[in-house]
Amino acid sequence: QVQLVESGGGLVQPGGSLRLSCVASGRSFSSRAMAWFRQAPGKEREFVSVINWSGGITSYADSVKGRFTISRDSAKNTVFLQMNNLKPEDTARYYCAVRRTAEVGSYDGDYKYWGQGTQVTVSS
Repeated sequence: QVQLVESGGGLVQPGGSLRLSCVASGRSFSSRAMAWFRQAPGKEREFVSVINWSGGITSYADSVKGRFTISRDSAKNTVFLQMNNLKPEDTARYYCAVRRTAEVGSYDGDYKYWGQGTQVTVSS
């Protein structure tokens, strides 16, 4: 049974940093793109970042470009999201997802497996 488990969320002050992790189990996803999405209360889920199967191609939402960095350790079936210079508008529940293919993409309908999410709250 496939399971994605996110961790690393929490409460942080504006300008602070967090590192999210997502560990996948049940099968290897070394040939699949993996991504982070987020959803704030009362808002639709939105794309944050994606990394392709090899880790050589990444893509970011404009709102996080230059502040967030996605990476992966395929041997450990793990994807990370380093978040720096956090802003109150980054407050949301962050979800890890595995795409149906190896290439990057931001459409959530192309993602087959999802975690339960980890809460990130940016507040002073």
